[in-house]
Amino acid sequence: MGADEIYSYSYPTNIRFGAGVIKELPDYLKSNNLQKPLIVTDPNVADLPFLKAIASSLSGAEVFSDISKNPVKSDVLKGGDAYEQFKSDCIVGIGGGAAMDVARAVALRVNNRRDIFDYDDLQGGSVNVTESIPHFVTVPTTSGTGSEVGRSAIISEDESKKKRILFHPTLLARQVFADPELTYELPPSITAATGMDALTHNLEAYLSKNYHPLSSGIALEGIKLIGASIEGATNASSPESRAGMLMGSLMGAVAFQKGLGVVHSMAHPLSSLVDMHHGLANAICLSYGMEFNIHGQEDKFKDIAFALGLADSPATEVISFLKEMNTKLGLPAKLSEQGVSTGQIEELSKLAIDDFCHPDNPRPVTVEDFKELYEKAI
Repeated sequence: MGADEIYSYSYPTNIRFGAGVIKELPDYLKSNNLQKPLIVTDPNVADLPFLKAIASSLSGAEVFSDISKNPVKSDVLKGGDAYEQFKSDCIVGIGGGAAMDVARAVALRVNNRRDIFDYDDLQGGSVNVTESIPHFVTVPTTSGTGSEVGRSAIISEDESKKKRILFHPTLLARQVFADPELTYELPPSITAATGMDALTHNLEAYLSKNYHPLSSGIALEGIKLIGASIEGATNASSPESRAGMLMGSLMGAVAFQKGLGVVHSMAHPLSSLVDMHHGLANAICLSYGMEFNIHGQEDKFKDIAFALGLADSPATEVISFLKEMNTKLGLPAKLSEQGVSTGQIEELSKLAIDDFCHPDNPRPVTVEDFKELYEKAI
C-alpha cells in the first residue's frame, strides 16, 4: 500500500441469510411485480423435493435444467431460448456454481445480443455489456463457489473447453436468499468437495498479491468459519456447521475479488480436460499449491494457522492440516486416484499457464512450476 495510491472497494449485494429464508422468495417476487420466473438449476437439483416445492410456490415459474457439470456456451444459448419461449420476466438461479454461472450468463444474454464470448472480460469484453439484465435472484444450495454473490460467470467453449469469463457489475444478483436448510441433504462427498473449494477461495484470496484489506479480513474470517465447520457439516451435518459453511462460502466469494492463485489455475484444466468436479480438483491440489506459496508469505501463513486454530504453528502445519482434512473428509489425496496420469502433465500445464488466476498469486508461476506441481499432485 502506498500513501499516494487510491483504491476502490464495493460490497453491494443484498443478502437474506438464515434457516427458512427461502420461504420469503414468493412474496419478494410479488412485491417486485415479477410473475413468470425462469428457475435455472442443474439436473440433479431439479429432481430434489425442495426444488419442486420452490417451483410450485411460484405461480408461473418454469424450470430450465439442461446444463453441463462444467457449463458450456450451448447451455447458455438453450437457457436464453427457454427465457424467450416461456416469456419469463426474471431469473432465479438455484444450485451450485454450474447453475449460478449459467443463470448469470443467461441473464446477460437476454438483452445483450452479441455472441456470448464477445463479453469475455479477459478480452476486454465487459465494455460490450451495454444493456440491462432482467431481475436476477440467486439461491445457493451448496457451500462452495459462493457464486450467489458474484458478478461473473465462467463458461467454456463447447469443443475446445477453453474457459471464458463473463464479468460485469450489473451481473450481481438483486437479492440473495442464503438458506442453510437447502444444504442439509447434500451427500457427504459433495459437502466435502464444495467445502474445500470454499476454503481454497478464502486461502487464495488472503494470499493474493493484490491490496484489498477488506477482502483480506473477510477471507481470514471465512477460513476460521470453514476450518471449524467443514468436518461437522460433512460427517454430522449439524445445522450450526451447515450455517457456518454457507457463510464461509459466501465470504470466500466476496473475498476473491482480491484475486485467486496457483491452485485454481491447476484446478481449471482438470475440469476442462478430464471433467473433474471443480471443488474436488481444488481439494486435491490445495496442499501442493499452498506449499508452493510459503516462501515469502510466512507471516500470512501464521495468520492462517491462527484462524485454523493452530495457534502459532509454522507454515508447514497448515499444509499438514489441509492434507489431514482431505483424509477426514474422505477425499482423495492424489490426482491419480481420479484417473489423471503423468502423460497428461504437459497438456495440463499448458492450460494452467494460460489460466487467468495465477497472475494474482503471491509467487510467480512458470510452466515448469506447474509441471512440478502436477507431478507432486499425481
